[in-house]
Amino acid sequence: MVQSSIGTLQRNKGRCLVTGVAGFIGSHLAERLIDEGYSVRGVDGFTDYYPREWKERNLVALKDAEGFEFVEQDLLTADLPALLSGVDFVFHLAAQAGVRSSWGRSFTTYTHNNILLTQQLLEAVKGLPIGKFVYASSSSIYGNVDVLPVTEDQTPSPISPYGVSKLAGEHLCNLYFTQFNVPTVSLRYFTVYGPRHRPDMAFHRFIRAILLEQPITVYGDGNQTRDFTFVSDVVQATVSAMRSPNAGKVYNISGGSSATVNEVITLLEQILGQKAKVEYVARQEGDVRDTFADSTRARRELGYAPKVDLAEGLRREANWLKEALEEMGLLNREGSRPSSSQPH
Repeated sequence: MVQSSIGTLQRNKGRCLVTGVAGFIGSHLAERLIDEGYSVRGVDGFTDYYPREWKERNLVALKDAEGFEFVEQDLLTADLPALLSGVDFVFHLAAQAGVRSSWGRSFTTYTHNNILLTQQLLEAVKGLPIGKFVYASSSSIYGNVDVLPVTEDQTPSPISPYGVSKLAGEHLCNLYFTQFNVPTVSLRYFTVYGPRHRPDMAFHRFIRAILLEQPITVYGDGNQTRDFTFVSDVVQATVSAMRSPNAGKVYNISGGSSATVNEVITLLEQILGQKAKVEYVARQEGDVRDTFADSTRARRELGYAPKVDLAEGLRREANWLKEALEEMGLLNREGSRPSSSQPH
């Protein structure tokens, strides 16, 4: 059943379904849509990939927001026609995350949550008068490429099972667009970061470790590069994709802030005023060496223009995580770790 603090209020601009709404990007997207006058039906199954506590925190601002409805349900077993009733736009962000954990027997979870779920949702949408189906893809679909920056015309060659599962979702979106006219758009997000960053992600781990005076684990030599994209820029691109007349397209969504992992750690040391304790370990299977995107198509067709540079974005994420750790009792207001605290 849909849980809502305000019932089923109809808002002027239409109703959006956001899957994975309790997640990092999903919660930011839902807030943006609410602020712009849309109503949002958000669904999340609270999978155990990381602690529920963090996801609950993501929903705090939304729970009492006018125009927001929340469904806690596993989408694989949900009544999808009921969830889609009255929906004008679909944002499919729910997925099993994690490159390194997608190997071995764990891939069953990825096939269910990333491939089968996407197919079932597209099948349920087929024939409905929705304006857009926006699918959250990943830069992981590219794998290691010889020529950077990478364009959307580059043949995908993922090097992790996770990347394979996200690419399969793109293929399903294209299939339902060409065969059934479902107005899909796939967005290839490049290393998104910012407040509410998942606890397993590098920036979250780095900031937390520096603040709590714990060692940072870096996989590889730290000279691998990533094209970092701040979450508000990703949200802007996602909303723009909903409004665009274009369908059946894929877009690179990147921040244009390419840096090595070592450079990021140096920036964090400057922002936090603390020295990092870095431990280098072997590179993990599935980790690409470098990512750097050409976002020309998104700029031209979606009006996409990232606004937050890496230094400012890191500062915002650090401030958010410092406050969160203080609220959890893991950090004193003065910025030091309480002597009796234990890491969560």
